Amino acid sequence: MDLTELLEIGEKERQGQTGIRLRVCVAAGCLSANAQAVKQSLEAAVAEAGLAGSVQVTGVGCLGLCSGGPLVAVDPENILYEKVTPGDAPSIVAALTGRGPATAKQADFNHPFFTRQVPIVLENSGKIDPERIEDYIAANGYQPLYHALREMKPTEVIDTIIKSGLRGRGGAGYPTGLKWALVAKVKSERKFIVCNADEGDPGAFMDRSVLESDPHRVLEGMAIAAYAVGADQGFIYVRGEYPLAISRLQTAIRQARKLDLLGSQIFESPFHFRVDLRIGAGAFVCGEETALMGSIEGKRGTPRPRPPYPAEHGLWGFPTLINNVETFANIPAIIRNGAEWFAKIGTEKSKGTKVFALAGKIKNTGLIEVPMGTPLRTIIEEMGGGVPDGGTVKAVQTGGPSGGCIPTQALDTPVDYESLASLGSIMGSGGMIVIDQQNNMVDVARFFMEFCKDESCGKCVPCRAGTAQILHLLDKVREGRAVAQDLDTLDQLCTMVKQTSLCGLGQSAPNPVLSTLRYFRPEYEAFLAKPEPPSAAA
Repeated sequence: MDLTELLEIGEKERQGQTGIRLRVCVAAGCLSANAQAVKQSLEAAVAEAGLAGSVQVTGVGCLGLCSGGPLVAVDPENILYEKVTPGDAPSIVAALTGRGPATAKQADFNHPFFTRQVPIVLENSGKIDPERIEDYIAANGYQPLYHALREMKPTEVIDTIIKSGLRGRGGAGYPTGLKWALVAKVKSERKFIVCNADEGDPGAFMDRSVLESDPHRVLEGMAIAAYAVGADQGFIYVRGEYPLAISRLQTAIRQARKLDLLGSQIFESPFHFRVDLRIGAGAFVCGEETALMGSIEGKRGTPRPRPPYPAEHGLWGFPTLINNVETFANIPAIIRNGAEWFAKIGTEKSKGTKVFALAGKIKNTGLIEVPMGTPLRTIIEEMGGGVPDGGTVKAVQTGGPSGGCIPTQALDTPVDYESLASLGSIMGSGGMIVIDQQNNMVDVARFFMEFCKDESCGKCVPCRAGTAQILHLLDKVREGRAVAQDLDTLDQLCTMVKQTSLCGLGQSAPNPVLSTLRYFRPEYEAFLAKPEPPSAAA
């Protein structure tokens, strides 16, 4: 495979996409709402109308507005139909030729849900067929890999990522280029690349959607990273609860190998890179990088102390670079458009965009990508449409079980790493759950603490025993048996667990409790046991 052949494949694919195209979302969310039947009905309606030569029905990835699924987009008319049923198919096809209106409801593309987004990671999501490498190539796919391999030195690739300001999108926000540089400078006979796709946060579906919608983008980002740091083997560690993502990754890897875009002498260069999948069994702690590596090696997934860090001592003792799905998905666009382009988006310390999964008590649930620094209020009230049925926002929980609950008075806070940390929360991988006035914050804190207790690997005492004791105190509060001193004990216990646990699970597990104690303490106090009135004899 050379650049000429790559461009020819893309041009041939684009020529075959002339005419009208019906893009049907076949990501997991829409499939659960009968999208496959919608796609089949559209195909049948197109054939019956004699339009098979001029109208294409294509299955694509996530179109974003999950609350409106199943979704069908029409090109080039730029129409998006929501909550489409199989029965709507004949009228949608008839509307293409002016033979009547479509019965399906049209989504408003002028709504802030769409207009406020800046797609980088999601630029192909919902536009290309995730099971056709030709469609990805037609969208300029694998050209950044060619540019990196044939026109840049590994050090130049790393410098580009450093100058872009990209920070890891998996939670901590460590500078991506600096992490790459650490792995690159270590001398070793072998190095590994790992994509952490073990997305276990309740309410999070960002990585799943990217893998289902644009798997080649992640493979390309991993290959560029491997070239930059000197690795020849990659692993994607994906949770077993994501069968569709796994299937599409397997297809993408097979297709890339067939075109020599993975394997040996990629783009006729000396670079070799192989990618394999490893399927996780659902342990939340395996999202922690050292536990994840243990699981890949066939061991029990439990964290180990650091240092040494994976950059020096990772898989089987060799230097290992670990980034998550969204981080790798940013790489092709940065190589294609340049570091300066990316660095102009976002804030001074948080560059680029962030993908969020909007869930909970909000009208427009779904997947969005916004510039770093976008206020929470813009995301929740404008893009998300606020709480359904006239309700009001009480809090926004960001970062999954590792994050905190942000009160409504802080909704003007910009979404970036430092601002969320100042509120006692984190960005995490991008889960964002909206909580309304009907929810009690003690119950919210208890839900996340129970999750963390159940998911603790039990290796270190602070997490194993501490999460259980925190949950016990929350139950005591909820049952009306606690006194004021118990809230102080709860606060102290959370701080101890946070400061002394071995890995990120225990270190962040108290965040929902600490943040709700900080912002919603009256709700805790309302459950406290009432003092006994003095007896008449006294």
